[in-house]
Amino acid sequence: MNFPVFDFESRRRFLRKAALGSGSLALTGLLNDQGLLSTTGAAPDTHLMQPQNPHFEPKAKSIIWLFMPGSPSQVDTFDYKPELQRRNGQKLEGADPKTGFFTTSGKLLKSPFRFRRHGESGAWVSEIFPHLSNHVDDMSFIYSCFSQSNNHTPAMLEMNSGMFLQGRPSVGSWITYGLGTENRNLPGFVVLHGHMPRGGKPIWSPGFLPKVYQPTSIDGRSEQPISNLGRRTSMSDSQQRAQLDVLKAMNAEHQKLRPHEADLAARLESFELAYRMQTAAPEAMDISKESQKTHKAYGVDQENTKLVARQCITARRLVERGVRFVQLYAGTNGKGGGVADVPWDGHSDIQTNHRGAAISVDRPIAALLADLKERGLLEDTLVIWGGEFGRTSDSQASLGRDHNPNAFTMWMAGGGIQGGVHYGASDDFGYKSVENRVSVNDLHATILHLMGIDHEKLTYRFNGRDYRLTDVAGNVLSDIIV
Repeated sequence: MNFPVFDFESRRRFLRKAALGSGSLALTGLLNDQGLLSTTGAAPDTHLMQPQNPHFEPKAKSIIWLFMPGSPSQVDTFDYKPELQRRNGQKLEGADPKTGFFTTSGKLLKSPFRFRRHGESGAWVSEIFPHLSNHVDDMSFIYSCFSQSNNHTPAMLEMNSGMFLQGRPSVGSWITYGLGTENRNLPGFVVLHGHMPRGGKPIWSPGFLPKVYQPTSIDGRSEQPISNLGRRTSMSDSQQRAQLDVLKAMNAEHQKLRPHEADLAARLESFELAYRMQTAAPEAMDISKESQKTHKAYGVDQENTKLVARQCITARRLVERGVRFVQLYAGTNGKGGGVADVPWDGHSDIQTNHRGAAISVDRPIAALLADLKERGLLEDTLVIWGGEFGRTSDSQASLGRDHNPNAFTMWMAGGGIQGGVHYGASDDFGYKSVENRVSVNDLHATILHLMGIDHEKLTYRFNGRDYRLTDVAGNVLSDIIV
C-alpha cells in the first residue's frame, strides 16, 4: 500500500505563517480599537474594471436590456398577422403539437387584441401598448428571431450567454470584461428584478470569467435594495479605510503565490467596490430625488406600474452615472398588476395574461424612452426589449399559447439603431421565422458591435480554448444600424 508523503518543510511553513497570521489579526484588532489604523497607507490598487479601449468607435456607451421573462407572444404584440385573424380555428398546416413545452391543438388562434399602424414608419402595434406605440419611429423591430430551446431556463441562458447550458458568461459580463467601467464607485453590470426569474442567478452569471465581472443584482421590491452596504456605526470612515487597506495588503501577498487565480484579485476588487458603493449606490438608487412630474410620467404613483416604474428610473439614473450594462426583468402574472413568478406566460388565457403584463410595463418603458431622449442619453444608450422565445400561433387548450422558439419579435432603440426599421419576417401566421432569420448569436454580435467590440476578437482563454460570446457564429445586423 502506498502512503502519502508529507512535506514537513511545507507543513512547518504553514504552521509558522498561520501563527503569525493569527497574531497579525489580533494586532489589527487592537490597533483598530485604539484608532491607530487610520493613518495606514492604501495598498496598491488592483482595479480590474478600469476602462478599456474598444476595438473601434462605439455607437453606444451603455445598454438597458428590458427582459420580458415568460416571453411575450409576437402575434399579440408587434407582429400583426391578418391571415391569422381571418383563419381563426382552422388547421395550421405543418404545425407540430410538441413545438412548445406542452401540447398544442394545431388550430389557429387569432389575437384577441386590435392592432393599428403608428408613426411615420407605419409599425403595427397591439392595443395593449398605448404608450409604447408613440415611440415606434425610434425602434428597429426584428420580426425573425429564433432560438434553440422551448423551455424557459435553457432559453434564458441562451438569450443571455449564447448557450442553453449553465457555466457560460452572460452578455453583461462579457461587455464589462471587454470595456471595464466608467464609474469606479458603481458596478459595471447591474440586474434589476422583482421575483427571481426562472433559472435564477445562473442566467446572468459571469461563468468562467473572473467573478469581478458578475452583476450586482437588486430586488426592486425591497425598501433597501442593497441591504449589506450599511457602515458599522462604531467605525469611522478612516478606520474602515485602514481596515480594508490591511486586508488588501495581506490578500495581495497571498495572491503573489497564486498569480493565475483570477478570482483572488476579483475578491480584492469586490471589497473595494463595496466600500465605494456605500455612498454612491444609495444616491444613484434614490428615486425620491426625482421630480413628481417624473414619478407620474413613469407611473410610480400607480399600483400596477410602480415596481417597473421605479426600476426604469433607476436604470436611467445608473446609465447616467456611467454604469455600462443594466438588465431589467419585468412583467406580471396577467392578473392586473404586481409581479409574480410566471410573467408573460399565457398558457391558458393569452388575453388576460398579456393585458395584465403589458399594463405593468407600457407606461414605464415609454417614459424611459422619452426621458432618455429628452436628456440626450438615448443616442448613446442602447435599449433592448424582448423575451427568451415566442409563442405558438395555434392554441394551447382553447385560449392560450405554448412556447415557440421558432419565431419571436424583439426591438432595439437608441445607441446607433436606425429608428422606424422593420427587419426580417415570420410566416403568414407568425409561426416560424422565414426571412432574414436572426439567431441569438446574431443579436449578440450586433449588441457588441454597437458597443465598439468585434465579437470575433473578444475572447477569454479557459481550459485551453479561446471562448467568445458568439462561439463560432454570429453576424452583425448592419441593416438596423445607423
